Amino acid sequence: MKHSVLLLSFFFLLTQASAQSDTSALKWSISGYAEPYFGYDLNQPQNSERPGFIYSHNRHNEFNINLAYIKAAVNTDRTRANLALMAGTYANANLASEPGTLRNVLEANAGVKLSKKHNVWIDAGIFGSHIGFESAIGKDCWTLTRSLLAENSPYYEAGAKLTYTSKNEKWMLSALALNGWQRIQRVPGNSLISGGWQIQYKPNARITLNSSGFVGTDKPDAARLIRVFHNFYGIFQLNNAFGLTLGLDTGWEENPVPTENANFWFSPILIARYALNDRIAIAARAELYDDANGVIIATETPNGFQTLGFSANLDVNIHKNALWRIEGRFLNSQDDIFVRDGRATNTNGLLVTSLAVWF
Repeated sequence: MKHSVLLLSFFFLLTQASAQSDTSALKWSISGYAEPYFGYDLNQPQNSERPGFIYSHNRHNEFNINLAYIKAAVNTDRTRANLALMAGTYANANLASEPGTLRNVLEANAGVKLSKKHNVWIDAGIFGSHIGFESAIGKDCWTLTRSLLAENSPYYEAGAKLTYTSKNEKWMLSALALNGWQRIQRVPGNSLISGGWQIQYKPNARITLNSSGFVGTDKPDAARLIRVFHNFYGIFQLNNAFGLTLGLDTGWEENPVPTENANFWFSPILIARYALNDRIAIAARAELYDDANGVIIATETPNGFQTLGFSANLDVNIHKNALWRIEGRFLNSQDDIFVRDGRATNTNGLLVTSLAVWF
């Protein structure tokens, strides 16, 4: 309860300060989103939970809500603040390590513009991650489910960031100080602030190139292992109908054995999307996640987590604020890391459908 009161008080004070500083330019907005879904895992897990490295749409053979949120935003020419509270299986799974009501916070942040002439902002609080081209909000992604690299890199972060956007809006540069690798509250015993960066270039309306990174640790000081992570992606809208997204995650972390080389993992991805018309689109995804040393996904198997994935989805815009989707997905691992009928297997299949509605 105390976290909820503090967050609401924080947001109220910021909005009051915004109103007093520039009442004529004050702009309020309220928005909401809900994404119910039904998923069927072909391995039929007995506890209805999909594999532990899946955080979105992770329930088997039941109707549920992946993510639902209500968001309030206030802006003036020189200040801004956002508060979004959420519920759903995504929040239960992905924020399980956060205390109390912080698990229900999607966003809680405020910012001030530092220059009258230039678009330079400093923001602090809880944000969506600066890493990757996918977010927890399904309607903003090309596929119904999230990719392996999105599920296993930060969805959210807490800290402060300094952002510059060029006047022609082709360049966006950001430097971040963070509480850790996908952390609102720092790991107990960790005194080190982590850092990050983002460089985004849009030469025209059809191309986006992005480089994002993280440097820090996700462990207590007594077991500190420095992690360096880089995410690159390019989004290419080749014409009005056809688009490609290419991405590559690479990560290094110190080995707990000082004499050994750093552990390395990587994940390339390709997504192709084709709009048949204004209402119907199809997309296909091919991906690989290679974490042989189990830094992010521990399997305790000889080859670690080395998994290929393929998926295809159909999207139907049934209303300007409603999107129905269906997707089939197949994962194939080098080792038997999945379970079917009580026995280990190296494959996993999924059929899932969702309906996203927003205002």
